[in-house]
Amino acid sequence: MEDTAAEKPVDTGRVADAPSDNWVYRVLPRQAWPYAQLARWDRPIGWELLLWPCLWSSALAANFLAAQGKLSYGTFIFQLVLFFIGAVAMRGAGCTYNDLIDHEIDEKVARTRSRPLPSGRVTRHQAQVFLVAQAMIGLVVLLCFNSFSILLGIASLAIVAIYPFAKRFTNWPQFFLGLAFSWGALMGWAGLTGTLSLAAGILYLAAISWTIGYDTIYAHQDKEDDALIGVRSTARLFGDKTRTWLIGLYGLTSVLLLTAFLLAGVGLPAYLCLLAAVVMFAYQILMLDIDDPEQCLYLFKFNGRVGLILFAGLFLSIHFVSPA
Repeated sequence: MEDTAAEKPVDTGRVADAPSDNWVYRVLPRQAWPYAQLARWDRPIGWELLLWPCLWSSALAANFLAAQGKLSYGTFIFQLVLFFIGAVAMRGAGCTYNDLIDHEIDEKVARTRSRPLPSGRVTRHQAQVFLVAQAMIGLVVLLCFNSFSILLGIASLAIVAIYPFAKRFTNWPQFFLGLAFSWGALMGWAGLTGTLSLAAGILYLAAISWTIGYDTIYAHQDKEDDALIGVRSTARLFGDKTRTWLIGLYGLTSVLLLTAFLLAGVGLPAYLCLLAAVVMFAYQILMLDIDDPEQCLYLFKFNGRVGLILFAGLFLSIHFVSPA
């Protein structure tokens, strides 16, 4: 009998941890797929979670200005559009940068070794060029804001640069992710008012706590591989006590959000939607099974709905604020 060689896996051009029926694979030519995967266009939850603090902060500031009779609705809507474009571009740039830094680590993790760089479908030089192109789009968006916001946006780059290395030197890389991903909680207020406030600062802290919570859930997918290669995370740090930590993190998020809302003088819909968000936090805590990767991914993505609910409440509440 002839020996039967093991068949070589078919290169589908897709990645293991993203939906295979995403619009990227239906609309874009195959040669563009690796770049879309670098930017995570096939996983919109990332830019959504980056965008929500920006929109919360913008709507919080809009409530504050509406109470003073100083809100320019057109400027507010234009800023929301800018944040959408900026979030997609900068999240893509951040993911591309992260993949360049984590190239060797991704080769050792089952969930990530099919990504464009470790699979060889994109060279490091090509990824670097793509990174610059996305960053330039982000820069153009940033230059549409006031001078204070531009300086504030530039200041965030230091945190963004540090984050990919955090998992190498701390058990709290999710904290550094929170610092970077929540920066929009400052930018939205600054964009409309040209300054910062205590309400914006507290909103920033709330977004950081929220980010640590949802990304800890996400990190439980990789905890076994992370342990083997020495990558640190709050998932590994919290372990079986993750549910207890989430009670504290999501509880702190809720209290800080309430405080920011009170300081900004938001309308009734914001408080009702905050209550709904608290229920959604409780749902995640009750449902969590840290040993079920699929459920962890689902609960992580569920936070996109939390962000939407909170923004909807703040947006609607603008119309319930009475000018002084």
